[in-house]
Amino acid sequence: MTTSTPPGPARPVLTDPAQLIVALPYLLGFMPSDSLVLLGHRPPGTGIGLILRADLPPEDLFAYQADALAPRFRGAVHLGVTAVVVGGRAEPDGGPPFSAFVAELRRALGEHGLLLLHPLWTAAIEEDAPWACYRDDDCSGLLPDPRGTVIAAATTNAGFVSFPSREDVAALLEPRSPEAIVRRTGLLGRAGKSPWGTEDVVSAAAAEVRAAFQRRRAGTDHLDDEQAVRLAHALTIKPVRDACLALTTPPGTSVALEAEALWLSLVKELPAPHRAEAACLLAYATLLRGEGALAGMALDNALEASSGHLLAQLLYAVWNRGTDPAKLAGLGAGSEVDLGLEDTGDG
Repeated sequence: MTTSTPPGPARPVLTDPAQLIVALPYLLGFMPSDSLVLLGHRPPGTGIGLILRADLPPEDLFAYQADALAPRFRGAVHLGVTAVVVGGRAEPDGGPPFSAFVAELRRALGEHGLLLLHPLWTAAIEEDAPWACYRDDDCSGLLPDPRGTVIAAATTNAGFVSFPSREDVAALLEPRSPEAIVRRTGLLGRAGKSPWGTEDVVSAAAAEVRAAFQRRRAGTDHLDDEQAVRLAHALTIKPVRDACLALTTPPGTSVALEAEALWLSLVKELPAPHRAEAACLLAYATLLRGEGALAGMALDNALEASSGHLLAQLLYAVWNRGTDPAKLAGLGAGSEVDLGLEDTGDG
């Protein structure tokens, strides 16, 4: 399942069904297929809140899936939910498929005091694909080109990327070199608590992060084993980690985008359990930018690396409820460490 929230600079107000359907790849961050997408509607009804994507279930799990998804919209202010089924073929009578599943969704949402406002179907999200409404036979047509919509332009201009599939997003987090991960696992397992000896640990850790940014700016961001070990330790120092969190606010600045790129690189470079720190930083940065799909995968990555990681658990709970990312903006505020990184003005 994928949870998301609309990208900050492009919070959409969508009333046309076809436009809403073709906006889904830009709202999710990837092209959904064989999927159910649920969009919560915030007051006054046209604004989009929590977005959930799940695989289409087999018929014997229609009720189970509906009962699992409906409560997720209860914890935030939603007037109702729009459902979009992506996949399948029209029925012999011309009606959309999965009508029994949509009926179960209506029942389950109703049990939580929520309305199923507009259930929609499309065979695929591509130009000229058929779409239809489950309630009104006259509510149907062919989809426009998804690339030509207002939300496509807005999200592209804001720097958001829509990937061809969810698997393409997940591939971003794969290790750059499995062999290096094995070596660094051994090195970190043998290392002491501090790789800096008798130095001031906080100052040395901050300097390590600063050096990583300088290497990125010089175009040499690939790490050798020693650099990876020192950075892995640096991110476990709480004042330094808090300073790293603070780098990503406000989102969209050049330093925030640099930081996000560095955390992504470190997720690919560090072994478990140390990888969890970088994955949490990446999740925080992408949550603030409204990239819910990548944030969720980063949190899965963090919890896989360290199941008891407290920050990962906190961020996962926030992500899982579809909380407005703006409410997280102060998480790294008040850090006593100044990393000394100036915004370059390129963001």
